[in-house]
Amino acid sequence: MAGGLAALLDDVAAITRAASASLDDVTTMAGKTSLKAAGVVVDDTAVTPQYVQGVKPARELPMIWRIAKGSVVNKIIIILPIALLLSAFAPWALTPILMLGGSYLCFEGAEKIWHSIHKRMKGEEHSTTPKSHESPKSEDQLVRSAITTDLILSAEIMVISLNGVADQTVWMQAAVLFVVGIAITALVYGVVAVLVKMDDVGLALAKRDSAGIKKFGRGLVKAMPVILQIISVVGVFAMLWVGGHIVVVGTDELGWGLPYHLIHGLETWAQGMGGSVLGWIGNTSGSLVFGLAWGAIITVIVSLITKMIPKKTNKSVN
Repeated sequence: MAGGLAALLDDVAAITRAASASLDDVTTMAGKTSLKAAGVVVDDTAVTPQYVQGVKPARELPMIWRIAKGSVVNKIIIILPIALLLSAFAPWALTPILMLGGSYLCFEGAEKIWHSIHKRMKGEEHSTTPKSHESPKSEDQLVRSAITTDLILSAEIMVISLNGVADQTVWMQAAVLFVVGIAITALVYGVVAVLVKMDDVGLALAKRDSAGIKKFGRGLVKAMPVILQIISVVGVFAMLWVGGHIVVVGTDELGWGLPYHLIHGLETWAQGMGGSVLGWIGNTSGSLVFGLAWGAIITVIVSLITKMIPKKTNKSVN
């Protein structure tokens, strides 16, 4: 009896060790794949705060919570099963899908830069009126819009992550994507929640009795618009860098290797000049420039199509 119990405990211990090892593998792979999607994560973090600008402070966190729940649904309920099915039955489709998402990121980045330059050329200043005050959109509409944007970015994050574990079993892929989806959602919307409430924290500190705390609170309130602007700029560069890199790698896999080899050559030259850090900067810069050029081409095409649509409508009406 005692021997049987000891054997059972040994079996339980072995199963526990195996489960622990599997969990460690999932966590490790999730961490590595998350790093590959870091640029999209930065972009996601930079984009989301705009949806709660101008919202009453009491509604900021509830809105972020609603968007975060929508993001989990996007990643776990919608994207994860579709990604696994594609990986199992149509793995050839992952590269084109990645390239489409990368092209969208390049387009978004290039379009934002173009609009910024266009406004400066016209001498227009950025409106100081919060977005939600300029539009009659309700909170529900803003949340839906944010979740729609998140769907695109989440798809990119999940497919990039899946690409990093494509050689694993379907169960390991599912586990890694689940961990990545939950962890990145918690990270992104946790950071967003902190960012949008920092000005409220500053206002609260500015009302304290201590002169030093008051000064710090007022400084925090003044700094937050600048910090959010910096994050927005970083988000644009992240879109161009990540999008450009995805498209360059995709074109190489599909048979056109010129952009990839040029950027790889730049990376090798920079690495020889100053080590791995300069090599990374060379690769990132090359991907960013390519992303900007590719995004500019798409922006021109989209602009031409947009201008043509009203003309056709007008002819049909007449």
